[in-house]
Amino acid sequence: MPSDLAAILARIPAWRDRADIQTTFLSGGITNQNYRVDVGQESFVLRISGSKTELLGIDRTSEYAANHAAAEIGIAPEVVYFIEPEGYLVTRFLQARPIPPEEMHQPQTICEIAATLKRVHALPPIPGTFSPFQVVREYDRLARENNVMTYPENYAWLRERMDEIETAIGKVADAPVPCHNDLLNGNFLRDEQGIRILDWEYAGMGDRFFDLSNFSAHHELEDEEIRQLLMAYFGQATPRDFAHLKLLQAMSDFREAMWGILQQGISELDFDFRGYADQFFNKLTTRLNDPRYSEWLAGSQ
Repeated sequence: MPSDLAAILARIPAWRDRADIQTTFLSGGITNQNYRVDVGQESFVLRISGSKTELLGIDRTSEYAANHAAAEIGIAPEVVYFIEPEGYLVTRFLQARPIPPEEMHQPQTICEIAATLKRVHALPPIPGTFSPFQVVREYDRLARENNVMTYPENYAWLRERMDEIETAIGKVADAPVPCHNDLLNGNFLRDEQGIRILDWEYAGMGDRFFDLSNFSAHHELEDEEIRQLLMAYFGQATPRDFAHLKLLQAMSDFREAMWGILQQGISELDFDFRGYADQFFNKLTTRLNDPRYSEWLAGSQ
């Protein structure tokens, strides 16, 4: 066990002076370091926050509150300990399996996801707010301050389209609700209790359609599957809701691309953030060049 990890574990009162602690590094994270911690017959996950993650808009106290609220209704893993002031989080390890991307396309799973998100969105207010438009602007500002210069050639055009979408969405947005805002496939697990959602770093009060859009974008749902998602969530799939979701799919890609842009300037991890950003800029450009884009703008209002 690395000495710095041992020092962190020693700050958890229930584990102090325990001789039966075993740790295993969990690969796959590109923001934080995650460890499985086995203590006696129990297993936990320790998440050590990455460097400068506050620049990504992450507030660890808000994350803790959101994770705790979601755990109370059985959607997130139980929060066992919160190490301050760093904001390191200890949650119970779930004996659960990943949900393969292809399983996410099954009608039953789409209905389960809709029901799970609906429960999240019905939670009492949580700390923090989330707007993909504000995130793009803030990531842009911080990336330039950190001397990142790898913007795509059509960036000005993309920003113009973003302003159009923000204007259209702003006219119909509902009151903000608790949202997860980072529904990558790796953040979903399934166990005997159903679907669980991990990693509440970006959770905050926001537009429920962003969660629906973010999930459908990351899992590349077809239009008919998106209508199934809307039907399961709202009981109907209106043209306006479909347009709202399609526009925010573009913002999901834009946020993800700008995350990659900013990480090039602030992250110390060995990861191809440039390639990650380019991947999502390409997806974003494809969405905005869809011949139905103007219809979605008009239809979402």
